[in-house]
Amino acid sequence: MLLNVQPGFNVIVPSYAFVTTASAFARSGAELRFADIDPVSLCIDPDSVGALIDSSTRAIVPVHYGGMAADIDRLTQLIEVHGDSNIVEDNAHGLFGSHGDSPLGSFGRFSTLSFHETKNFSCGEGGALVINEKRDVARAHTLYDKGTNRAAFLDGRVDRYTWIEQGSSFGMSDLLAAFLLGQIEQRTGVMGRRQKLFTRYHKQLSPLEAGLGIEVPPISETHRSAYHTFYVLVSGEGRRDAVLQELNESGIGAPFHYQPLHRSEGAQPWVKRKFDCPISDSVSNRIIRLPFFDALTDSEFNRVAETLTGALRHTA
Repeated sequence: MLLNVQPGFNVIVPSYAFVTTASAFARSGAELRFADIDPVSLCIDPDSVGALIDSSTRAIVPVHYGGMAADIDRLTQLIEVHGDSNIVEDNAHGLFGSHGDSPLGSFGRFSTLSFHETKNFSCGEGGALVINEKRDVARAHTLYDKGTNRAAFLDGRVDRYTWIEQGSSFGMSDLLAAFLLGQIEQRTGVMGRRQKLFTRYHKQLSPLEAGLGIEVPPISETHRSAYHTFYVLVSGEGRRDAVLQELNESGIGAPFHYQPLHRSEGAQPWVKRKFDCPISDSVSNRIIRLPFFDALTDSEFNRVAETLTGALRHTA
């Protein structure tokens, strides 16, 4: 709504993402264009974006997958060539991660956060919109306040408030906000525990990549992850599902992740072409997300690692 997206515009999103990354723009009538992802970071591939962007592109929406930074520098270069486009960061996984010295979510015109129950900081449902440019603040208040100029009234800039444009009821309840704030105030401890768990998984599994036929997430020397998840990519046709079955039968909740949006039935009314996203297809068929929460005990970690290793060897 803040970008005035409407029919005639297109928005580029990664195919490997949650549905809301795309549906927020489809709701306003935008054409959806699905980019593939980078095989290492699992974030949107700038080369794929470059083949899709044109003068009608209103936004590019990188997802900082698993808390790892997308290639913001190259995406910014594409935006500079197409001046009417914007970066809108889907930072649902990336709160308190960074790209260089700057926090994820600070590079786009806007960024979005999720506080769903699966996120590092949660109040069950809901999220936030981060406004990075002053020109958008006043209108964001209007849309947030059901399309009224209530914020101007509370600031004393008008003597009454009224309905001035389309908006909605986007506000989070005070009770949920308070529940969330208590966690964010403890973010240093939360992030430290998640980093420790990520590092432990990486140290345990990365030496076994070749022997077990897996890939683990990279560790960047220049960027700080938000440590949202730890996954393994399993090689071999159908092998992932066999490993998942063995883990689940052992009482270990280890799910797969997104189904590619370019193949989804719900996307079809908003697309005008076919998309080839082979990395998204491959990752969707090979990924396993391991139990990853900051209260995971040493014994639970050991059981996950041992059961996963055994399942991979059984299916090799």
